Amino acid sequence: MENKDTIIELRSITKEFEDGFKAVDDFNLEVKRGEFVTFLGPSGCGKTTTLRMIAGLDVPTSGDILLNGKSLIGLPPYKRPINTVFQRYALFPHMNVYQNIAFGLRQKKVPKDVIDRKVTRVLDLVDLEGFEERGIHTLSGGQQQRIAIARALVNEPEILLLDEPLGALDLKMRKEMQLELKNMHDRLGITFIYVTHDQEEALTMSDKIVVMNEGKTQQIGTPEDIYNEPQNAFVADFIGESNIFNGVMTGHLRARFCGGEFACVDDYEEGTHITAVVRPEDVEITAPEKGTIVGTVDSVIFKGMHYEITVVSGRNEMVIQTVHNANVGDRVGMRVDPENIHVMLAEDHTNQFYADINKDFRLEFNGHHLDTSLTKIIRGSRRLEDGRIVDSSGETIEPSRIRILVSIQPDDIDMTDDQDKGLIQGTISNLIYKGDHYSYVIHTELEQDFVVNDEYLWNMDDRVSLMMPVDKMKFSLRRK
Repeated sequence: MENKDTIIELRSITKEFEDGFKAVDDFNLEVKRGEFVTFLGPSGCGKTTTLRMIAGLDVPTSGDILLNGKSLIGLPPYKRPINTVFQRYALFPHMNVYQNIAFGLRQKKVPKDVIDRKVTRVLDLVDLEGFEERGIHTLSGGQQQRIAIARALVNEPEILLLDEPLGALDLKMRKEMQLELKNMHDRLGITFIYVTHDQEEALTMSDKIVVMNEGKTQQIGTPEDIYNEPQNAFVADFIGESNIFNGVMTGHLRARFCGGEFACVDDYEEGTHITAVVRPEDVEITAPEKGTIVGTVDSVIFKGMHYEITVVSGRNEMVIQTVHNANVGDRVGMRVDPENIHVMLAEDHTNQFYADINKDFRLEFNGHHLDTSLTKIIRGSRRLEDGRIVDSSGETIEPSRIRILVSIQPDDIDMTDDQDKGLIQGTISNLIYKGDHYSYVIHTELEQDFVVNDEYLWNMDDRVSLMMPVDKMKFSLRRK
């Protein structure tokens, strides 16, 4: 049954390009009538591709997009009650403000008196009354942005799509336009779907935020939910600043991380591996004897409204935002109220990949020989003098009919910039600092991601080679 409060629905949308790259992977979303929804995520995460599919500029590989309960698949952009505002405003430089705004209406052969009335109304909405005869080149960036919005609004769309529309503005103008856009949305009452990589923009303007990474939805919720209750380490790291630590539950409502045991409000069974998230503003600096943990001040940066203080405690670092100053080298305590500690189940980052058995009955991955005994992996098997491997009944094992699943932990992989070393090469596509180490995602040449933990800082997009010791691997048999 159609939900009358839902204006647009995306069902299992996937967009795969000819080279096999999935820009969007099984994306699901319901947008309520009149909502301000923001797609938020790093560059290349699929935000704009999703917006273009809603607009009709791209066609999904699979899935469906419904508007008011009816599929939009196959409906051209000009027949959709949807308008888009891009970062590059695409205004016509040879036309004045009036002509730019009226262009779409003239194409539709709307009577001149109706065009006059509608252009006057939208200019009033964007606070640019009296600008009709002005040339586009005489307008500031913020004014051009408003004209682009007015040109979209004059068509009275049910949905307004905005693709990073403030990206070309300076910081002060961007903040002003954030508030103006939100006020405009409140006055108009139409549905806004907004794309940005700026967390502050998303938190400031949205009713609902969709956090995306690598084509997949990471979390959907209100700004408060996203900030205070992140569902995984990526969301916690991407939205605002966070201290993220690996830890373990030590008892009822108690967790150990960052070298200390803390009371918390999230409960899991004792011994459960967890990820703890603490916002910098929620850490209180105390005298050493009053802190749950103790550390040494490593750096102090004045940021106008607060100081950002980094404290080293053992192998961990805690970033703190406070109005109180401290001195580098000070020994301090740190405490956090239980309600300000967000505990999540630790994600299983075991890396898994398939290795093949070659014609010589040797194990291979990505063209490299893995020096291990197949007879230890395949129970009851033995190697004959001619090199063949037979099972317990004496039948020759056919390499084409089996594969070996290999598992290795993130801590057991080393990265190097020497491309001649390692089993596979790739590019760093994501990194999260977890107190005493960095967790990296490496997108490899086989289109498979590997998670690697390393205490050293590498940069996004660094090209690396992964060295995986065979003695750290676990093997299991899989039949094709």
